[in-house]
Amino acid sequence: MLLFKNMIKCAAIALLFLSTHAKADLSDILSKGVVKIAVPESFAPFGSVGSSGKHEGYDVDVAKLIAKDLGVKLEIVPVVSKQRIPFLETDRVDLVVSSMGANPKRAKSINFSSAYAPFYSGAFAASKLEISEAKDLKGLKVGVTGGTLEDLEITKMVPKGTNIVRFGDNAATYSAFKSGQVQVLVSGNTAAAQLAKNNPTLDIKRKFIIKDSPCFIGVKKGNDDLLRWVNVFVLHKKLGGALNKISQKWLGQDLPPLPAL
Repeated sequence: MLLFKNMIKCAAIALLFLSTHAKADLSDILSKGVVKIAVPESFAPFGSVGSSGKHEGYDVDVAKLIAKDLGVKLEIVPVVSKQRIPFLETDRVDLVVSSMGANPKRAKSINFSSAYAPFYSGAFAASKLEISEAKDLKGLKVGVTGGTLEDLEITKMVPKGTNIVRFGDNAATYSAFKSGQVQVLVSGNTAAAQLAKNNPTLDIKRKFIIKDSPCFIGVKKGNDDLLRWVNVFVLHKKLGGALNKISQKWLGQDLPPLPAL
């Protein structure tokens, strides 16, 4: 009987320890003085190792702002896509700032903040071209990589008279836009940003969004105080222009309207 009671006591202590260890809410982060944030291991321009040998990118800059506003030290944890949710669930990290989209399946496992970064397929062209929606593409040459999601989406949207030019790979598509073979580029925003970065004199501006899939910050379920703080942080950085500056820096464009949760 005594042995059984001791076993129950030990189990209770173990459960208490585990629940305490698993908790990484706002008060715990503040008391420890460190916030562990997952960022992309190799997914430029959101997160990758730069020429300095350190991680840099959109998500890294957001992580730095989070730590600064919390008043704690930042511990960067580079992750690949499949590690994002497991690392959060097992307390390897406190937050996931890793270009992660929200969907019902993921929401069963973790909570999401309001969107903090744009991730989308769009139409890009020279600033002088007056294009704001798909119907404005009539009579123009539109370049896209054949068989991609962008190809399928833009084909459904454009009016008759639009000349869609399909290329065999991304390199050929981007080359055609740079040379003027096509007037409009249909691409993901990160690829367009990289194209602009690699070609500083290239006149390329976002005209409209074709398919939107913005990025959200992941928070472990049960950490409600931390989730509320992160949502206030995102709102504050949107209104104050900090996220717009990061978007201009890494994506070469202003921050578009983003959904709030």
